Amino acid sequence: MGQQFTPERPGQAGELVLLLFDHGHPMFLPFSYRPARPPEIIGTGPTNRAGPPVGTHMDRKWVLGLASAASVMVALDATVVTTALSRIRLDLDTSIEQLEWTVNAYSLSFAVLLMTGAVLGDRFGRRLVFTTGLALFTAASAACALAPGVGWLIAARAVQGAGAALVMPPAMALLSAAYPPPDRPRALGLFAGLTGLAVVAGPVVGGAVTQGLAWQWIFWLNLPIGLAVIPLVLRRVPESRGGVGGVDSGGLVLVTGAAFGLVWGLVRSHAAGWGSIEVVAALLAGAVCTVAFVAWQRVAERPMVPLGLFRLSGFAAGNVAGVFLYASLYGSLFFAAQYFQTGRGDGPLAAGLHLLAWTASVTVVAPLAGRLVNRVGARPLAALGLGLQAAGMGWLALIAAPSAPYGEMIAPMLIAGTGVSMAMPAVQTAVLNAVAPEQIGKASGVFNTGRQLGGVFGVAVLALVFSKAGSYSGPAAFTDGFSAAVGVSGALSLAGAAAALAIPGRRTTSAPAPAAPALAAKR
Repeated sequence: MGQQFTPERPGQAGELVLLLFDHGHPMFLPFSYRPARPPEIIGTGPTNRAGPPVGTHMDRKWVLGLASAASVMVALDATVVTTALSRIRLDLDTSIEQLEWTVNAYSLSFAVLLMTGAVLGDRFGRRLVFTTGLALFTAASAACALAPGVGWLIAARAVQGAGAALVMPPAMALLSAAYPPPDRPRALGLFAGLTGLAVVAGPVVGGAVTQGLAWQWIFWLNLPIGLAVIPLVLRRVPESRGGVGGVDSGGLVLVTGAAFGLVWGLVRSHAAGWGSIEVVAALLAGAVCTVAFVAWQRVAERPMVPLGLFRLSGFAAGNVAGVFLYASLYGSLFFAAQYFQTGRGDGPLAAGLHLLAWTASVTVVAPLAGRLVNRVGARPLAALGLGLQAAGMGWLALIAAPSAPYGEMIAPMLIAGTGVSMAMPAVQTAVLNAVAPEQIGKASGVFNTGRQLGGVFGVAVLALVFSKAGSYSGPAAFTDGFSAAVGVSGALSLAGAAAALAIPGRRTTSAPAPAAPALAAKR
């Protein structure tokens, strides 16, 4: 389920990179360890001064169980929303742009704060940041459930994303601190497996809860979990810290401004018009922040994105392919559950069950592709997978209709799901194999930030296409917009396949590249 760098020399710093699931799709999240300098432990329990701290067998089980519970809550909450979007739109009388912000607000805040969450955990204490993130996520969930209008809901979703960014990196770091190296892969594999099951079950759970109770209950469910986990973490999990690093606050502000400005301009372009002062100003501000971010990364002491890594062809091509991959995927998922309900007239539960033909393949195909990529290389699997996703999306665009039988949609969804499940581990492997071991943490952080931002832009672009071609006025009008949006999703996948062809062959990417002095990660 993950890749571990084993130090060649005692005391050499390393990175552990875990493959887990987020928004229904595998992702790598990094954290570092330093065998020569064990993390500081605050609290009860023995420590092993020869390596990471370990407690009793029961202590480790508590850490695993509590970290997994928090991860399941975050993962489940990300996907249950998909089958609740149609009911949210009706109950809160939202526009298409407001509805997409309920998804993008979460993804945007999660993306820009992901690496910051890891750094804060290392500096101020992983347990402290982990519980702070849990408290923030739980409180934001209650705010989502109590939202009197869509503006409140969007703001609460943004806070949820910030909480998730403070939960996930420290959760895995706490697991690393609790388990000795021989037992760590099994613990992390169980952690990732439980998270993956929660993601696959999310649309079904969301549909059942929305149909049986109300959409607000998909958020209320988080309260008992959060309120139970937080005190147990404070009681059962020892505090730990990692190497002291710096937060690139300038980069954080600029990348947030860049993403927000560009997405706002895309979202508002249909209602306000491309030539409006609002849209032009937003796009211009986003472009200026983008240029300023690149310039800042060249001079920052601890840059969020080491620009020198983009001189590595595998890193650059893998990240570009990944952005197109997740733009296509997140954008089409945003409309798929709505299509089953608004276009075909299914209930929320039926919509969630119908999506399994697409989403469940990741639990079978992705692990197989992850093993196969080491044999055939990342390029063929990434290009073929993105090509299959494009074919599946194109097929769906052609056959989508208010009266389309579900049986006719199974094959294209299986093809798309198989393709994306092949491409995900391949593009991530291309990125990680392109860099030296000590750069893996930064590389995986850059990839996952790009993945989230790609999803944000994918939802914005496909929503713009939908607004031009269709509407929510009826099943036929919605299906017209859905077909056009899914067709563009296929085009984004093809663009990703073209980018994947630039990934070096297996001989080039089979071993990490040596670290160049100019690119070496700062410690």
